[in-house]
Amino acid sequence: MFEIGKKGTPEAGTRPESSPARTESSPPRSSSAPTGRDAAVIGPSIHIDGDVRGEEDLLIEGEVGGTVQLKNNSLTIGPNGKVRADVYAHSIYVDGFVEGDLFGAERVHIRKSAQVKGNVTSPRVSVEDGAKFKGAIEMDPQAAQSAGNRAPQRSAAPQQAPTKPAQPSQPSPTPQQPAVAKTGAAS
Repeated sequence: MFEIGKKGTPEAGTRPESSPARTESSPPRSSSAPTGRDAAVIGPSIHIDGDVRGEEDLLIEGEVGGTVQLKNNSLTIGPNGKVRADVYAHSIYVDGFVEGDLFGAERVHIRKSAQVKGNVTSPRVSVEDGAKFKGAIEMDPQAAQSAGNRAPQRSAAPQQAPTKPAQPSQPSPTPQQPAVAKTGAAS
């Protein structure tokens, strides 16, 4: 019985079964550490080009280009992570490379191993000594929230752009018709 406790997690040391310990530790994980064990992981060999959206915490160790949206969750960019995207999340922790703007509803923490090229907007921002940062910092809670609300509209705007130029070309024949009417009236 003592060996089972040794092999299990430190929290489960007093219990012979490991499944109840997992059940009990599941709820606190999401509210505690930002890099909790139940976070989704984009591994070092994964490359994503496009929009990443989700409703759980995320750890990026691979490469992501496009947009990352985790409005109610935390994002951790690991030491091997390379993100070339605008990032919208509740909390953002950077250990790796980021080229793009970071919008944190609660906080943005740039650790000493990080390299960030972009603007940071969040009510709470920390940059550790040794981190490489090039950009501007805006510590405004309302700006971070409004930026998160604008995120989906950016992807919808390019789809509407082709339909708008077609509409202005239709009114141009209208001025020609009155010109024909004037010509007919002058004869």
